[in-house]
Amino acid sequence: MSDKEFNEPPSATAGALDLNRRQFLKILGGGIIVSFVPVFAGDPPEALSAAQPRLPEDFNAFLRIGEDGRVACFTGKIEMGQGIITSLAQMLAEDLDVPLGSVDMVMGDTDLCPWDAGTYGSMSTKYFGPPLRAAAAEARATLIELAAERLGVPKNRLQTSSGVVFDTDAPAKRVPYGDLTKGRRIEKQLAEKPPLKPITGFTISGKATGRTDAVEKVTGKARFAGDIALPEMLYARILRPPAHGARLTDADTSAAEKVPGAQIVRDGDLIAVLHASPDEAARAVDLIEGTYTSPKTGLNDENIFDHLLGVAPPGAVLAETGDLQAGRGIASKVIEATYRQGYVAHAPMETHTACANLDGDKVTVWASTQGPFPAQREVAAALNMPLQNVRIITPFVGGGFGGKNRNRQVVEAARLAKLTGKPVQVTWTRGEEFFYDAFQPAALVKIASGLNASNRIVFWDYHVYFAGGDKAPTFYDVANKRTTAYGGWQETRRAHPFDTGPWRGPNGNTNTFARESHMDVLAAAAGEDPVAFRLTHLQDKRMLRVLEAAGSAFGWSKAVAPSGKGRGVACVIYKGTHVAAMAEVEVDTTSGRCQVKRVVCAQDMGQVVNPEGAKMQVEGCVMMGLGYALTEMIRFRDGKVLDRNFDTYQLPRFSWAPKIETILIENPDLPPQEGGEPAITCMGAVVANAIFDAIGIRFHELPISPERIGQAVKRS
Repeated sequence: MSDKEFNEPPSATAGALDLNRRQFLKILGGGIIVSFVPVFAGDPPEALSAAQPRLPEDFNAFLRIGEDGRVACFTGKIEMGQGIITSLAQMLAEDLDVPLGSVDMVMGDTDLCPWDAGTYGSMSTKYFGPPLRAAAAEARATLIELAAERLGVPKNRLQTSSGVVFDTDAPAKRVPYGDLTKGRRIEKQLAEKPPLKPITGFTISGKATGRTDAVEKVTGKARFAGDIALPEMLYARILRPPAHGARLTDADTSAAEKVPGAQIVRDGDLIAVLHASPDEAARAVDLIEGTYTSPKTGLNDENIFDHLLGVAPPGAVLAETGDLQAGRGIASKVIEATYRQGYVAHAPMETHTACANLDGDKVTVWASTQGPFPAQREVAAALNMPLQNVRIITPFVGGGFGGKNRNRQVVEAARLAKLTGKPVQVTWTRGEEFFYDAFQPAALVKIASGLNASNRIVFWDYHVYFAGGDKAPTFYDVANKRTTAYGGWQETRRAHPFDTGPWRGPNGNTNTFARESHMDVLAAAAGEDPVAFRLTHLQDKRMLRVLEAAGSAFGWSKAVAPSGKGRGVACVIYKGTHVAAMAEVEVDTTSGRCQVKRVVCAQDMGQVVNPEGAKMQVEGCVMMGLGYALTEMIRFRDGKVLDRNFDTYQLPRFSWAPKIETILIENPDLPPQEGGEPAITCMGAVVANAIFDAIGIRFHELPISPERIGQAVKRS
C-alpha cells in the first residue's frame, strides 16, 4: 500500500451495486481520471465464471493523474508478496510515460477502489495488466490533447517523456502532466482508442526492477493488519472446538472472569475473551472449560483415499481423442498405477488477522484477506448493515497462497467490535491457522497406459479424483487418450472432514505429480532416457523449446533411469505458461533424508514485465514446492487436526535450499501469462523422479518423507 493517504470519507462505496458514478468520482478530487474494466479474451478464468456481482461498465479500476504529477492507480487487487505492487506499476508507467517512482498503487480498500473478485490464481498480471496498459495509453493521449490546446501546437508534433508533454519542433515548449490538471477533475472521452506502446520502445516494463515495497518491508515500516493499533483497542481470543464437527454443549467461564481486566463476550456460537493485553486474553481463554460432543467419523490420514473413492461423484470426461480400446489392442506393454497426495496446509507466516472499529452505524476492518470485497459482503450480512456502511482496508498481506480467501477472522472481529463498542483485533494463533485452514484437498489419480512395439504411447486412460480441472488432460502426443474427472477442489466439501480450497497451483500439483511420474515410469519401461522419451511425445513448440533450454542449462546427458545420478525432470503447461524443471538430488538411505542439490527451471510466460520479480516467483515456487514434495501433509483423526504447529508440520528450511537457476524464455509476441504458480506444480514430480533415478524406488504418494524413504529402503 502506498504511503499516499486517501482518507476523505466517500458518500458511496465502490462495492455497492447501485453505485452512483458522480458520487464516487467526487471523492477522487482533481486530476485527470480514466476508468476501465478488464475484458477477457474468450471465456473468463474458471474462478470468475461463477456468478459474481458485476459492477456497471467502467467500474473496475481508476487512474488519477494529480496536479502534483503523481499517478494513483486504484484497484481492488491486493499485495501479499507476489510483487504486483511493482509489476502493475511498471505496466502503467510504461504506457503513460511517467517515472516508476511517481506511481502510487492504492490497493484493496473498498471505499476507494472499485470492486474486484479477489487476488488469486496468478491472474492479476495476465488479466488486469492489459486493460491497465490501455487505460494508461488513453490517459497519455488525453494529456497530449490537453497540451495541444495549452501550447497551441498540433497533436502530431507532441511527444511525451517522464511525465512531460513537449513540442518535437521546439523541445523547450513543454508542459508537465500535473500542470494540465490545475486541480480540476477532467473526464475526457477520446474519439479513438490510442495504440499501446510497442515492446521495442519499452524502457520500464520488461526491465529487471527491485520491489517498490522492499524498503518498507526490510525496515519494518510496512503495515500489516496486526500492526493496526487504535485507542482503547481490545485483543480477542476465542474459544475453539477440539475437532471439526464438535458442538459446544456447555462452557464454564467463571475462572476466566477472575482475570483482571478480562471481558467475556458470548453471542450464540461465539465465546470470546477480550483484554487490553493479548497475553492476558490468551491466558483467560485457556481457563474456559468447554464441553463438546465429539464426532466419530472414522476418517484419518491413512484411510482417506479409500473414503474418497467411495464418495466420488460420477465421472465427467474432460478431454478425449481417438479410441482407447483400439489403443489397448495395439499395446505390447500395459502399465497401470495410482498416485496420491494428502492434505497440505497453506501455513503463511502471517496468520489470519483483522482489526475492526465501529464508528456510529459504520464499521471499518483492516483485514489480512485476498478478497476485500467478498469480506465486505460477509461483514455486512453478519452485522445486518448496508454494504456501503462496511469498509474493508487491506494493508500488506503476509502470504496467502489461496488460503486467505475466507474471512472468518474478519467477521469475528467485526462482530466483537459491535458487541463491545470498542476496536477489536483478532489474530489467530498458529494452532487456529492450522485448524481452520482450507487445505489443499487430498486427491488421487489412476492411470492406465500402454506402449507399442516402437515404445510409443498408444493409449492413456486418466482418472482423477478430487483434483479435476484444466490441469488434468495431458499435453503429450498420444493418439488415444481420455481424461475423466471425479470432482475438483471446488466441489469437495461434502467429501472431506474439514474445509478444502485452492492451494498455490490448485489441481496442478496433484496432476503434474501423477502425469510426470507416470511418464518416467513409461520411459523406464521403454528403456529410454526420460527427457528423450518426452521429446518424442511432444509437438507443442513452446514446450519443446523450454525442455531443450532446461536440458542445455542443466547439462542433461542421456541415461535410462535409475542411473544412480539422482536426476529428475518434469514439465507442465499451466494457464498459458510452459515450464520444464530438472533437479539433482542426494538421498541418504540410512536416514531417509533427501537433499535437493540443484534445480533448473525454464519458463515461457510470454512477455516478462519484471524479470527480477519473475525469477523471485520461480525461486519461491521451487522452495515452497519442496515442502509438499518432501514433508508437508496434515495428519488427522475424527476431525481433529493433529498438526497444529511447525514442530510437527515441517516447512522447507534454509538448509534445504538448492542452487536454483531460472531461465526465462523470450517470447515477446505473447502477452504476459501466469508466473506465480506454474513452477510449483513441477516440484513433486521432479523430486520423485530424481529420487527414483538415485535409489531405484518409485514413490506413488506425496510427501516423500524421510520415514517413507526409510521404510521403502528396508522393504527393497
